[in-house]
Formats: sequence, C-alpha cells, structure tokens
Amino acid sequence: MPLFLLSEPYELHILTQLRDKNTDQITFRKGLVRLGRIIGYEIVNTMDYEITEVETPLGVKTKGVRIADLDNLVIVNILRAASPLVEGLLKAFPGARQGVVAAKRKEFEGKEPPKEMEVEIFYEKIPPIKEGIDNVIVADPMIATGSTMIKVLDRIARQNPKRIYIASVIISEYG
Repeated sequence: MPLFLLSEPYELHILTQLRDKNTDQITFRKGLVRLGRIIGYEIVNTMDYEITEVETPLGVKTKGVRIADLDNLVIVNILRAASPLVEGLLKAFPGARQGVVAAKRKEFEGKEPPKEMEVEIFYEKIPPIKEGIDNVIVADPMIATGSTMIKVLDRIARQNPKRIYIASVIISEYG
C-alpha cells in the first residue's frame, strides 16, 4: 500500500496551522477540509482508469480518461474530529457513499495508560460494500495508538473491498 506524506509547501503550511496551539477553531476546521480535498486528489491518482475516446462539442474525437472507481467509493467517518476531513474528501468525491463509525477508548485505571488502548465501537452505519469492487476510505485526522483504526479496518476488511485507504493528517509515534 503506497504511503503519501504531505510534503508540498501549501500542504505543510496548512499542517503547521493545524498543529499551532494558537490556531482558532474556524481556521482549524477549514484547514482540515482543505487537506481532505488534497488527500482525495492523491487517492484518486492511485485508482484504476481507462483511456477512452469522446467527441467534443465541435465534433472532434479526442482521447480522455475515465476513472471507474469513482462510482465505487465509500468514505467512512470515524467520529470525533473527522467531519471536516470527510467534508474535504466529499468535495473531491461528491458521488461517494458515506458511512459513520463512533468509537471511544475504554477508561483505564492506574498511573500509566496501556500501550494499546481498548476501543469500544458503539455505533456503526456503513453502507454495504461490494466485494472486490468498492474502494473504501477510512478518515480519522489523528492516529495516536492506532487502536481505533485497527478495529475499524478489521470490520471493513471482512467485507473484502477492492482497496482500503486511510486518510489521516497527523500520526504520532507508537507508545
């Protein structure tokens, strides 16, 4: 699975704003929307396409590209802060079907949190995934331990999608 890192100056500018403790809520939300759209454009470049021929309004035949996977796309929103990221993804993929997963970490007792947090999924509404046909994008803007993402990916993988993409903006080191 390819990994795309935000590395262009504009992407890094937005990411810097998101990480700045002085960034207000509106700027943060708009930044996540922008990055969602940018991530969507990176994802679409990995999808299957075919060369096709079309006729222009002037009657000229020309070659073009059709991306069939755009018709077979599900975006799963991991509720918390993913809504603005999903909004941006939906701007890139307006025809995508959408699902929602709500999860929370189970509380722990003691001084040190465990390395792997237990996660409870208490709500899940994902449209049916067409086996071997649908591409699924799982959106969670920040991955800390990865426990929630792993649990959601396990559930989605059981439905055998064509591909699964993870759309995230900030990932911390494990532990």
